[in-house]
Amino acid sequence: MITVVPAAENLTPWREVGQGIYVLRTAGFRMNVGLVVGADRALVVDTGAGPLGAAEVFAHVRDITGLPLIVVNTHAHADHFFGNSYFASRGVEEFWATSRCSAVQAETGEGQRTLVAAVEPAMGVGDGAQTDVLPANRLVEGTPVDLDLGGVSVTLFHLGRGHTDHDLLVGAGNVLFTGDLVEEGADPAFEDSFPTDWVRTLGKMVALEDLYDVFVPGHGDPVAVAEVITQMNKMRSAVRVTRLAMDEASLDVTKAIPILPYGPEQSRVLLIRLRTLAHWKWLTRKH
Repeated sequence: MITVVPAAENLTPWREVGQGIYVLRTAGFRMNVGLVVGADRALVVDTGAGPLGAAEVFAHVRDITGLPLIVVNTHAHADHFFGNSYFASRGVEEFWATSRCSAVQAETGEGQRTLVAAVEPAMGVGDGAQTDVLPANRLVEGTPVDLDLGGVSVTLFHLGRGHTDHDLLVGAGNVLFTGDLVEEGADPAFEDSFPTDWVRTLGKMVALEDLYDVFVPGHGDPVAVAEVITQMNKMRSAVRVTRLAMDEASLDVTKAIPILPYGPEQSRVLLIRLRTLAHWKWLTRKH
């Protein structure tokens, strides 16, 4: 689920989390935009929910650097990539994501418009300049991709399914941009997630602590590896409790909600998602 705050809220200033590495929290969806600046070009992590927000982000980027830009989309949820078209109108040509992310952007983008309508009215109805859905055009397949920004290297890589089936991580210096694989200050969003795989993916992320000591979530403040471990353990416990409830009371798994470590809404979403995935698995085996 995407939590919205009033659209009138202004963007906060850039926060420098590493040498030449910045984080900006957007208004509306409070999504974190990343910026990595090299000698020759700069990289923007996620573009926001539409042209209004993207224009503000772009202006703030230009407060830091006038270099040519490339964009990375961490995943195919509207609040993270609906600003692509605006960035393209400002001369950006490279939009990176996993190949699966690009496909999902193309397949589901139009249907996601209603999710941003309260914050980006024109984007919500697809009416106006820079309101088209623009999927990524530079694809990360099975192996990591290193991008040279001029004296600064950025690594794009996929560790496994989690918040979606196509989450892309962005490593720069000692900073790892995690997209919504990590959340700070709110429950994880499970709607189209793979919770069991998500736990494993967080475990792989934790194993990278020798490389990264700042983890920038899709929403919320940057965290250390300890907070990633806490999220992983909490999710592991929630998945275990939910599976037990499914085994013991398959017709009323909502009985597990009071003992899950999340709020009631996301606990229900987790229950529904695990039950749906279990049903898919059963159908696959049956056929």
